[in-house]
Amino acid sequence: MRRVLETAKNGWRRKGVEMRIIKARDYNDMSRKAANIISAQIIMKPDCVLGLATGSTPIGTYKQLVEWYEKGDLDFSEVTSVNLDEYKGLNRDNDQSYYYFMNDNLFSHVNICKERTHLPNGMEPDSEKACADYNAVIASVGGIDLQLLGLGHNGHIGFNEPADSFELETHCVDLTESTIEANKRFFASYDDVPKQAYTMGIKTIMQAKKVLVVVSGKDKAHIVKEAFFGPVTPRVPASILQLHSDAIVIADEDALSEI
Repeated sequence: MRRVLETAKNGWRRKGVEMRIIKARDYNDMSRKAANIISAQIIMKPDCVLGLATGSTPIGTYKQLVEWYEKGDLDFSEVTSVNLDEYKGLNRDNDQSYYYFMNDNLFSHVNICKERTHLPNGMEPDSEKACADYNAVIASVGGIDLQLLGLGHNGHIGFNEPADSFELETHCVDLTESTIEANKRFFASYDDVPKQAYTMGIKTIMQAKKVLVVVSGKDKAHIVKEAFFGPVTPRVPASILQLHSDAIVIADEDALSEI
């Protein structure tokens, strides 16, 4: 069945589904719009639980949040965070670990309590233990109020790669060649790129009260169309977000160019 779209002030809304697609002018506009939504969450619920993402796309959003914090407009002192994923085998001091990324781009620049910032333990060699431990952390904080997501070229969210079924909770994933290729620019060589990661599962992401997806660039235009206007399928993991009760996609003009 063809899905019916209706025009909304900020973009498009699917009838009967709370997915909103907000059009931004460019990357900076996308970053500000996303930061506005995260800021509102923190202001309305100072002790909220934020699910956070890494990668190049959210950097502008974090930069904007830091700027507002420095102006005295935001207070992170009661915020708890849980990150989507972490490379298996990278220690926290490695400048390509996601722990390092989050400290470099956000945590070290705001007044968030480091003891309330959580990522999977990439140095735990026992995958079952690492995943069970992180599931317990997420349960202990009471679930996620707002989950920030990027969108991979193959439709992955977190490191939930295309598969025959949706993974439920935290799991160890073998990264696809396309993901390894996309990440190798950050490492000295292909051989240095981690081939596995611990990632939050689709069920956990879908249980977040609100989901916020940021997408930028013409190279993401095709997967935006597939993920948010195509069928729901584990071959395009982000497509499951069409079924979330409160999902917002903020994408720039380039990323929406095939819509």
